[in-house]
Amino acid sequence: MRQELVARQVDEQIAARYPVGQRLRVLDVGMGQGTQALRLARAGHKVTGLEADPDMLRVAQEALAGEPAGIRERVHFLEGDGRDTGAHFLPGSFDVVLCHGVLMYVPEPDQMLAALARMLAPGGLLSLLVRNGDGLAMRAGLGGNWEGALAAFDATEYTNRIGLSARADRLEGLTSTLAGIGAPLHAWYGVRVFTDTVANDEPLPPAQELDRLLAAEDRAGRTDPYRGVAALLHVCGVRG
Repeated sequence: MRQELVARQVDEQIAARYPVGQRLRVLDVGMGQGTQALRLARAGHKVTGLEADPDMLRVAQEALAGEPAGIRERVHFLEGDGRDTGAHFLPGSFDVVLCHGVLMYVPEPDQMLAALARMLAPGGLLSLLVRNGDGLAMRAGLGGNWEGALAAFDATEYTNRIGLSARADRLEGLTSTLAGIGAPLHAWYGVRVFTDTVANDEPLPPAQELDRLLAAEDRAGRTDPYRGVAALLHVCGVRG
């Protein structure tokens, strides 16, 4: 669900900024199992994936090995931390930089965000997926955990689904940070408005119902007031 919604939004932003068919230089920081990196490579782009977790990097490399040769030659995966992009790449080396599901594990993210912005060519797109601080109370409240909901209204810290401590961002703070690093906010979406309380092991619904669910999530993620309380924020800045 999350990957599909974010993919649609990334594609929308790329289509709005670049001519159809242009092959872009993409950096995916904290790429995980490589879902978005491989998808963009299949679309014809040259993709570099950076992943700090060697186990996740291995999963991504195994997935890449199953792709046709024409796609494999457009992809380069390497082990590394998003805070050290300057050690791997020159400033302005990429047209698109993705950093999805990473910032919630970075205690002080401003330095990392500034480093990511430096990787962008002028006019380049910075795509961030973060936990939404303004939505923290929703999961607890919808689950009937009123003590947790009350505590979450003013919180920035939370415990995620796999039991790890993490942090959330709010749109106002991200907007200020993006302006300060020279990649002002261009667009933003909510992700998982209706489905944040669904269990990780819940099977997907039948195809027709899944289509309707995706349509509802897609519309809510673009529409106020719903997107403001989504579980995740997908924030897009553009390098000046």
